[in-house]
Amino acid sequence: MPPRAAALRRLLPTHLHHPAARPAPRRPPPPPPPADEGRLPDPYALLVHDPIDLLSSLWRRAFAHPLPSPFPNLSGYASRLDLWLLSYQRACAHATGTFPPRHAVPLPTLHCLLRLRAAALRRHPAFPWGASTHLLLRSPADPPSTVPISRRKLEARFADAPPPFQDRVVQELLLLLLEPVFEPRFSPKSHAFRPGRGPHSAIRSVRSRFAAYLWFVSADLTTVVDGLSPETILSCVQKAVSDRKVLSLLKCALNAPVRPGSVPPPEKDLDGLAKKRLKRKVLRKSRKKKVLNENEPKPDPYWLRLFFGFAPEQASHVPNYGHCGIISPLLANVCLNELDWWMEEKINEYFCPSKHDSIWKEVGDEGCHNPAWPEFVPSAGKEKTRKMDFLRYGSHVLIGIRGPREDAVEIRRQLMEFCERTFGLRPENSMVEIEHITRGVEFLDHVITRRVIYPTLRYTASGGNIFSEKGVGTLLSVTASLQRCIRHFRKLELVKGDRDPEPLPCSPMLYSGQAHTNSQMNKFLETMADWYRYADNRKKIVGFCAYVIRSSLAKLYAARYRLKSRAKVYKIASRDLSRPLRESTRNDAPEYSDLLRMGLVDFIEGVQFARMSSIPSCDYTPFPTNWVPHHELLLHEYIKLQDPKFFCELHKTIKRQEISSPQDDVSEMVWYYKVHGVYGDKGSMMKAKELRNGPVANGNRQLLLDT
Repeated sequence: MPPRAAALRRLLPTHLHHPAARPAPRRPPPPPPPADEGRLPDPYALLVHDPIDLLSSLWRRAFAHPLPSPFPNLSGYASRLDLWLLSYQRACAHATGTFPPRHAVPLPTLHCLLRLRAAALRRHPAFPWGASTHLLLRSPADPPSTVPISRRKLEARFADAPPPFQDRVVQELLLLLLEPVFEPRFSPKSHAFRPGRGPHSAIRSVRSRFAAYLWFVSADLTTVVDGLSPETILSCVQKAVSDRKVLSLLKCALNAPVRPGSVPPPEKDLDGLAKKRLKRKVLRKSRKKKVLNENEPKPDPYWLRLFFGFAPEQASHVPNYGHCGIISPLLANVCLNELDWWMEEKINEYFCPSKHDSIWKEVGDEGCHNPAWPEFVPSAGKEKTRKMDFLRYGSHVLIGIRGPREDAVEIRRQLMEFCERTFGLRPENSMVEIEHITRGVEFLDHVITRRVIYPTLRYTASGGNIFSEKGVGTLLSVTASLQRCIRHFRKLELVKGDRDPEPLPCSPMLYSGQAHTNSQMNKFLETMADWYRYADNRKKIVGFCAYVIRSSLAKLYAARYRLKSRAKVYKIASRDLSRPLRESTRNDAPEYSDLLRMGLVDFIEGVQFARMSSIPSCDYTPFPTNWVPHHELLLHEYIKLQDPKFFCELHKTIKRQEISSPQDDVSEMVWYYKVHGVYGDKGSMMKAKELRNGPVANGNRQLLLDT
């Protein structure tokens, strides 16, 4: 018998070895042997720490000493059963949709976690990534197998099986350990796959720092990121992590072969007839009523699936390396961090201030202008300052250059050579483009462009004469791309056409009530208004989305309630579709208001943003130059307050500047109340302090001391 068949036979129960055999009667499972129980320690004796406190200490340790040397020890954290239990809870939340409480995890699961920890931390033999035949921990959503199955079908099922649940638990643990180690080492100019950063922070950075640049280098390094070798990834990780157990676990995850069935197949290019057949098949499958299993998580609501369909191309692609799973985006950032710091050096080298320019004097100086509104800057020329800045969102790089086009060509060439020298892969020429600001640069479904203005500058010369002079300046404009929005709507089959799009009925909500449908679409519109928060044309783009949704729902209601046109729907339900649309064949049926008062029907929300005045305007809140997320700001403040030297310096500064501490203020209030018998305001307390510390009081105090 082949060894693989023997292994499969050992995994199966006795009555499954021969499919034709009659299954044996059910019996309680035998207890595990006492020798096995003796090897495993008591899990409840190991669960003594709070996992949040352990992770907080790791974050504080990583941010307090961001040394260039590798992080010395992670095995101490990886051996904590509390962190393994937290990883199991997070994996259960992903698999079942519910986060199990800590005290509700049964004892057999804790024993399985102990075995999984031992298998993951040992170096020989390596951890079996993707091994569906060597399960140490099962998912709570996996149903028990009670039906006999043949060996051939079992092998085919294992070949097409998704990654096992235990891989997800190990990936969650590695993510919890590696993320705080690399976060203080990352450049502040990368905004993807990082806590506290996202597309909004990237767009606000563009608005506050990219106003004066004429040439842009837009690079798509997706092919480079997807083609990174395991040796390149490990070499970048070893610069920050020196723990051998964690590195061997990552190396095994990168080098272990991946089954073809565990990875979703790539999308194939289909012809028109095949697309129609596939569309009909998917439509029939979606209309078929599906009963969820007991532990099966509920699907995402329709409004959330709609918003996921609006994901920009720069944000929709997520890298995947071997069995790394959810750690893959972090590993991609670790490798591209080399590019970030190389670009930081290039920015410092390229900066060349001009004596005729009064805005930029240093490399990190953003000028004396307001970073909230698109900035007023002078036009470029030979006598102007040369400056460069860059931004990275995932594998997409945006470089702004204030200078001639020859400099942009040189930066593009150096960027491609750096990728080839560092990562061993050279991006294609079509993926690295040079664009001028006047033509518009697309980034995260927003268009970066400028408007040239000629303001009148009035100033007063010597002698009191007022002079007026025409100036030249540019205003940065960050607008949402309407064509991209139409393309996303067309992909979701809510509109047809390009130049003059026509809304289509929202067929997925055909069997839902009017109240539920309107509430779903209101959530979608609120999310869209928040997504386009920092676009100059926010009112226009959100108004277009509201028009498409409102017209789509009107066509749906016209088909559902047998009305002929959208006009009749609007006439009955009003412009925001808030009035009920119901067929009433009986004259003695109660009105909608009576049913609503009795609680027999749901309240119908009107579709939001039916009028342009209800759409919020663009958010021009100032974005600080040295902005950091809130959690990093709290970490830095906490680390400073824990340092006794900083606390002593702060106390000396307060005393030197004669700024009283809260304790001194309280003591002065108590003394004033004891002396005067009433609570005094700050002014009276200051007067009393001046009288007490005046020259007469000081002289009397010195006289008392002398006597």
